[in-house]
Amino acid sequence: MRSRLPRADVRLVRADKLNALDPPMFEGLLLACERLAKEPSLRAVVLSGEERAFCAGLDMGRFATTKQGGDFKDIEKRTHGISNTFQYVVYGWRELCVPVVAAVHGVAFGGGFQLMLGADIRLVAPDTRMSIMEVKWGLVPDMAGTALMRTLARDDVIRELTYTGRIFSAQEALAYGFATRISEDPHTEALALAREIATKSPDAIQGTKRLLNIPASIDSATSLLAEAVEQAKLIGSPNQIEAVKSNLEKRAALFADPDSAATALWTPRDDTERK
Repeated sequence: MRSRLPRADVRLVRADKLNALDPPMFEGLLLACERLAKEPSLRAVVLSGEERAFCAGLDMGRFATTKQGGDFKDIEKRTHGISNTFQYVVYGWRELCVPVVAAVHGVAFGGGFQLMLGADIRLVAPDTRMSIMEVKWGLVPDMAGTALMRTLARDDVIRELTYTGRIFSAQEALAYGFATRISEDPHTEALALAREIATKSPDAIQGTKRLLNIPASIDSATSLLAEAVEQAKLIGSPNQIEAVKSNLEKRAALFADPDSAATALWTPRDDTERK
């Protein structure tokens, strides 16, 4: 992880394997997400892969040599709120209080595709190939993919791609809703976008992310009340006043770190204690 707060540049570095996910990669992503969650000055994160690819998915060679599942036993156990460890490697980025921008190129297969779904925004190179590939190995998407895909694409599209495991293009991903936009240089554009986000009030950005993380299935009354709760906390706060003053004075804003104790009315966590 290369971090220059208030922005963090998190990169998958296993280029000889197209950044495929093995136990050390899982551990690195987990630790990066957990560390960044504790950084009060953090404003945005860029998530990318080194050299030829974003992520080729699970290292099946490593998985195949694991006796009877090995590292993959006990995955029904909730270790990180509503997630197990493997799910949190993806869902943790969605739960992170600041926006995450994925810069995707080369391939995003299987677990790599699910990893990009954990980001708030996905910038994808034109020649990127993607696949919900788990069915090829007799598996189901189990890194929060089924929960996240439903927020982005039509149900029948998700089913067709998941049942077949077929490889699809960046242009198809954009049409389906998996890509935010296509970029000739996704990493450079992602860093620029993170810089832009970092200039905005962190209280407003984090409040917005909490609101947008509320599932569409939650009733409107709860969502509307959550909006009011977030807005009431912002109006007249030091960072909100600074946002107004800096705009009127036509200068760069000087925002304080947000209150780490701030919470939304609705939260996706259950009562499972973090380990």
